[in-house]
Amino acid sequence: MSPRRAAALGAGDRTLRDHLISTAERMIAERGTAGLTVRAIAREAGVADGVLYNHFADKEELLALALWAHAESVARPLGPLPEPGAGTVEENLRAYVAYGLALHDGLLPALTGLIAHPAVLSRFAALAGGGGGSWNERLTSYLRGELRLGRLAPDARVEAAAMLIVGACHEPVLSLLFQGRSIAHRVSPDVVDDLVATVLAGIAPR
Repeated sequence: MSPRRAAALGAGDRTLRDHLISTAERMIAERGTAGLTVRAIAREAGVADGVLYNHFADKEELLALALWAHAESVARPLGPLPEPGAGTVEENLRAYVAYGLALHDGLLPALTGLIAHPAVLSRFAALAGGGGGSWNERLTSYLRGELRLGRLAPDARVEAAAMLIVGACHEPVLSLLFQGRSIAHRVSPDVVDDLVATVLAGIAPR
């Protein structure tokens, strides 16, 4: 192993591939994805530019894996999501909304820099599809489960309810990104409560 590569890896058993993913993930967390280049990642990782192509098919593969690692790091401290039948529907929806707001706050600024790179987003979506479902898919599945248990109105349109919640969680981040900022404003607990109350007014048993 060359001295440069040894210095890049440091102590521990992780591979150079892992090191490159970790480096790119850290850069995404700190700077976002806009203008993120192979050269910048290689320099940050302490390796030659061409080394990346010894471990990844292309730049898109590395960025998708780094973005997935970033999504996992954002979601890790948020804890598990409620299952159908546990607690109350109102409490569970608050948990889903709080989770969604935090997830979008941490992830969407990174995703917006990749709008012009659909290949990266496509590969990222493929990774998410193999990880037990995205947050919005789990929300829809949760509501369907509550519908089957009879804890929602028999005619509840749970897909539409899920879309309302997902859109509300996108809005605080996207509205500020369109204004040229990178961090969303914090949504107050009252707003979360109002959203949950509004959704429940349409799908709760009557």
